[in-house]
Amino acid sequence: MPLDLLLRGVWDRRWRVALATLLLYAALAGIVFQLPRRHVAQAVVAPAETTSIATSTLLSPVPLFGAGLLDDRPTGNFAVYLDALRSPEAAAMLARDTGLPAHLAERRAAPPLGWLRRQLGLRMEPDLDDVQDWLERNFAATQNIATVTVTLTLAHAGRAAALDALQRLHALAEAKVRGDLADLARRRIAAIEARLAVERDLYLRNALYELLGQQQRSALVVAADEAVAARLVSAPMVEQRPSLPNRPLLLLLLAVAAPLAVLAATLALVVVRALAAGRPRPLPLGLAMPPMGPAE
Repeated sequence: MPLDLLLRGVWDRRWRVALATLLLYAALAGIVFQLPRRHVAQAVVAPAETTSIATSTLLSPVPLFGAGLLDDRPTGNFAVYLDALRSPEAAAMLARDTGLPAHLAERRAAPPLGWLRRQLGLRMEPDLDDVQDWLERNFAATQNIATVTVTLTLAHAGRAAALDALQRLHALAEAKVRGDLADLARRRIAAIEARLAVERDLYLRNALYELLGQQQRSALVVAADEAVAARLVSAPMVEQRPSLPNRPLLLLLLAVAAPLAVLAATLALVVVRALAAGRPRPLPLGLAMPPMGPAE
């Protein structure tokens, strides 16, 4: 179909296109304003291996740039800390120590999907899998480009609940790394002391005493240092007003998407009507051509 005919068809329907665009934008904007808003709690952390002298020399399992200068992936205790923030243990802690299950149950029972769930006989009470899914969707750890710091963000409908959940997640991950390091130091100390009790060679005993001193210093650092995995650069804070979803941004995107959607639908309508108007109509039965006989 020629382009000028398409444009003419759209121009002939310009007022209907404008009205449809306005109605579509109003409907989508109404849906945006009905979406529940969430508060965002935020904290900035840095690897303790790079900010603590004692921890860096005694507890770092790998060098700071052990994988190369161009590899900026988290390593060592800090990598374990980041994984612990999204672990099933973290989800179980949130389900046990916070009101997150009640919040998820309230959201499931809210209209309009709550009524549909009850009519279909679907499960209303959330389980640990639902809490884990919520944690993966609402928690983010974003590494800053210019520094080694990582920004932790957690979105929740309740302002106090968002701050409390982020603080608990940080404490759980830090305690996880601290406990693993303390257990490792204790097991090594016990093994070295058991070997010293039966070893009679003077040179081996001196080497074992040196290893024992290193492990005892490691245990001392774990017990004394306030952060063995992640040091808080900015303590967990929560905003005063909810910011998710971002209404101004969504309304701006809808202002672009709604006219494009209506224009595409109008173009499709013009093409369909043009094809229907140009389709040849079948002849009536009485005017059908007689069968041709054999050529003479």
